[in-house]
Amino acid sequence: MINILFIHQSADLYGSDRTLLQLLTNLDKSKFNPVVVIPLDGPLKEELEKENIKVIISPVLKLYRKMFAPKNILLFLKQIKLAVSNLDALNREHKFDIIYSNTLAVLLGMIYAKKRNIKHIWHVHEIIVHPKKIAYVFPKLLNKYADVVVCNSKATMDNLVLREKKLVNKTLVIHNGLKPQNDDYLKISKEDLGFDNEDFIITLIGRINRLKGHKWLLNTFINNFQSNKNVKLVFVGSPVLGQEYYLEEIEQIITKKNLQNQVKIVGFKKDLRPFFFLTDILAVPSTEAESFGLIALEAMLAKKPVIGSNHGGLREIIIHNETGFLVEPSNETQLATAIQKLLNDKDLRNSFANNGYERAINEFSEEKYVSSFVKLFER
Repeated sequence: MINILFIHQSADLYGSDRTLLQLLTNLDKSKFNPVVVIPLDGPLKEELEKENIKVIISPVLKLYRKMFAPKNILLFLKQIKLAVSNLDALNREHKFDIIYSNTLAVLLGMIYAKKRNIKHIWHVHEIIVHPKKIAYVFPKLLNKYADVVVCNSKATMDNLVLREKKLVNKTLVIHNGLKPQNDDYLKISKEDLGFDNEDFIITLIGRINRLKGHKWLLNTFINNFQSNKNVKLVFVGSPVLGQEYYLEEIEQIITKKNLQNQVKIVGFKKDLRPFFFLTDILAVPSTEAESFGLIALEAMLAKKPVIGSNHGGLREIIIHNETGFLVEPSNETQLATAIQKLLNDKDLRNSFANNGYERAINEFSEEKYVSSFVKLFER
């Protein structure tokens, strides 16, 4: 039995949360004993416990922007003592062979693995370019404190190796993978959102924050499609706690432009299948590079055409003009042109949808994703 401590920075069900859940639920429990530490309660904990996976709520020494303020540094130092004590109790019970840190946002794994001389895998889901100091420091930390660095895309790896060339010897790429979703869910109609059934729906699914491109897409819609009353826009997702102002800014634009009947904001949804069902185009207009872009892969598995930003991991998922369109970040003209082409051409939408599905099945399968980690854990 291989005992693995998984340390993760949230209890939501967004990208890195869902890939962790997927990995853990597919591990052979006769060979692996996973124990998970997260900092708070939430839907991820609920889903893990359904699979009889042990979950502990404890500080994970999460990195955040204001942690270097004097009062927060003192809190951080106090949390180190509590977090290490909690892990010691778990380690006495399970005698961990591996510590797995999921995302760069958790620092506890590197501290504890070094302190107790346990093998450490650090799974990187981020492309950090700024602040420049953080972008410089993290590759150094990975080189010093990780035995193996797993990156979710080549783009993620390249961003690290560019800053710390020694990482090339301990880094590997394991692309995220998914399986097709079944049809056992409660479908919703366009009318349920206040639209007409013949309306054309463009959907953006993801956190409402500065990098997901909500304003870029919304402004493109206003400047190019607002006059077409049959084109509608749907945002699915919620802001991070403490960053609600991003949502407020978008709501203000919608109100100012009288778009309440054309643009709908739906909060976080655990099951995204109903929204893929009514979507005609899935937009992933990230203004900063996505390390992977899981939602693009989900759309392809749902047989929906995708428009994504031409940077980061999205370039490894979407093949331009074959499974979707890639457009230059923040370029309204290119985004509008891509939307218009798909709006006008049903055959093109169907071609992208079918090609995308085949690519997702062949290149980004759940089986390939899980088996890659199993081989790593056994090694």
